Amino acid sequence: MTSVRTAVFPDDHATVSALVGAYLRRTEAEKAERGLVAEGAPLAERYAREIADPATAFAGRRVLLAEVGSIAAGIVVVAASRTGTEISRLWTARSVRGRGVGRALVDAALEHAPRPVRLSVWRWREPAIALYRRCGFHVAPSWDDRPDLLCLELSA
Repeated sequence: MTSVRTAVFPDDHATVSALVGAYLRRTEAEKAERGLVAEGAPLAERYAREIADPATAFAGRRVLLAEVGSIAAGIVVVAASRTGTEISRLWTARSVRGRGVGRALVDAALEHAPRPVRLSVWRWREPAIALYRRCGFHVAPSWDDRPDLLCLELSA
């Protein structure tokens, strides 16, 4: 069974660091495969800070952790803004994919989240895009000029 809870720092430092690190390393590898970054390039400083000190990097945001039994299975970061909510860093461990962990994280992120809810996702992440669409997100005009990034929004 999947449970979702808010991360507590410093207790969850290692778990958040590991999950965000897996997300960022996989993202950079995928970007390198597509020629968007140099292969083997070090993580950008802002990404490295998220791994080294997630409590500071995500200050003012809600970090949600999914657990399957006692296993840390996924993460999502939720930020309130003046105009709604932003979701980022959705990641599930490969060992639990296809078991509803991503959906549980998105549902928890959306609970009580002021609308609109916005997020961006790489176009090649088709399973994530399909999940977001099932949750009601639709393609929105881009607010990010990086190539291959798809912007999605969930209105009222």
